[in-house]
Amino acid sequence: MWKPSERLMDTIRHYASFPATGVSLRQMVQFGDRPSTGTLFRASQFLSEELPIRLAHRVQDLGELPDGLSEMPSIKKVQDWYAQSFEEIIALPRPTLTQEVKARLLRPGRMNGPSKILSETTQNPSVREGQYRSSVTASNGNGVARSPAASGRRYFFPSDDRGNWPPELNDYNQRFAKTLQQIKRRHDGVVTTVAQGILEWKRARQRMQIDSTIQSFLDRFYMSRIGIRMLIGQHIALTEQTHVKHPNYVGIICTKTNVRDIALEAIENARFVCEDYYGLFESPKVQLVCKEDLNFMYVPGHLSHMLFETLKNSLRAVVEAHGADKDEFPVTKVIVAEGKEDITIKISDEGGGIPRSSIPLVWTYMYTTVEQTPNLDPDFDKNDFKAPMAGFGYGLPVSRLYARYFGGDLKLISMEGYGTDVYLHLNRLSSSSEPLQ
Repeated sequence: MWKPSERLMDTIRHYASFPATGVSLRQMVQFGDRPSTGTLFRASQFLSEELPIRLAHRVQDLGELPDGLSEMPSIKKVQDWYAQSFEEIIALPRPTLTQEVKARLLRPGRMNGPSKILSETTQNPSVREGQYRSSVTASNGNGVARSPAASGRRYFFPSDDRGNWPPELNDYNQRFAKTLQQIKRRHDGVVTTVAQGILEWKRARQRMQIDSTIQSFLDRFYMSRIGIRMLIGQHIALTEQTHVKHPNYVGIICTKTNVRDIALEAIENARFVCEDYYGLFESPKVQLVCKEDLNFMYVPGHLSHMLFETLKNSLRAVVEAHGADKDEFPVTKVIVAEGKEDITIKISDEGGGIPRSSIPLVWTYMYTTVEQTPNLDPDFDKNDFKAPMAGFGYGLPVSRLYARYFGGDLKLISMEGYGTDVYLHLNRLSSSSEPLQ
């Protein structure tokens, strides 16, 4: 069983003293569909400094939780995963480069057309000023602080690609991507394992709900996890794209994400899970109102996750409000509106609504209306928290973080005795910085 040494923990504490650098969705697509070896190497260099900082913050956070939560076996296990991943990145040997190659890497390449212009990052509209440590006033949002000392700190830096790069660069890119794949696999079970840690703590302390300190820790922790996985997933995909091209994709970002297609798939999945859970012949119908050609730049996996989770909640509310033995249920409506700034998806159900006093609880982790919260098997879903029909109280809070990560939001308005409207706002401008901690 791997355990961190005291020396490693000292290094982690040192790294945790540095702030993380925010990257926006628009900057992540600057690479284009076929990134060059030099540009990818610069991005690898950025991540080899940025990811340890983010991982170090999480190791520290996990060790400083209140009320004995840090002592829970599952929390300690996750802390060790983060520390081990930190060690693997900083231990990865860097290639030895000649002065000529170093100078060439620092020379900016020529941009091809306006699409490659490095956009400045805007304030993320979903977070309050000062709520997170990543500040757009301190940097141009692509990791470039406005001081000469930090001018090298940015994710996308187009390098001078005239001529060939030495094989050491490509070799490092491949090794770095392989290390990231290993880390990504290790962290697959983080959400479920932390949830298990909270369950252990609730049982040990005989608590019904978590308090605001733990709630805000989980918000920060899971938001950071989304950011880390986004950067890792993006970088692995970009490395693969150096030799395999996927149309309309830059890494894991789809430049033409079709909202209707993803909504239809999420509806189908949510209805299937609902039928399976309640043993229904046919689950409540869902009506979709959306333009067929509504495309925008987004991460399809994030959108799919948010829609699936919110639809699942709506369908469950409808079935439970009207009874599983009913022949026909009221139709749940999904309406997609396109604005200049946002694409908004409204999910309206007639599932009886939520009492006003309970609405804040909807955003609380581990709050669930299911009588018995099952034990979590860390292997039960390795990718993300696509839980069964219900029971863990993670669907809405985590979906809201996914929305806020790229400057959107998730809001809920309830009419007790009738139903609930969930508004999913997606920022189509895609230039707001990650909310980092």
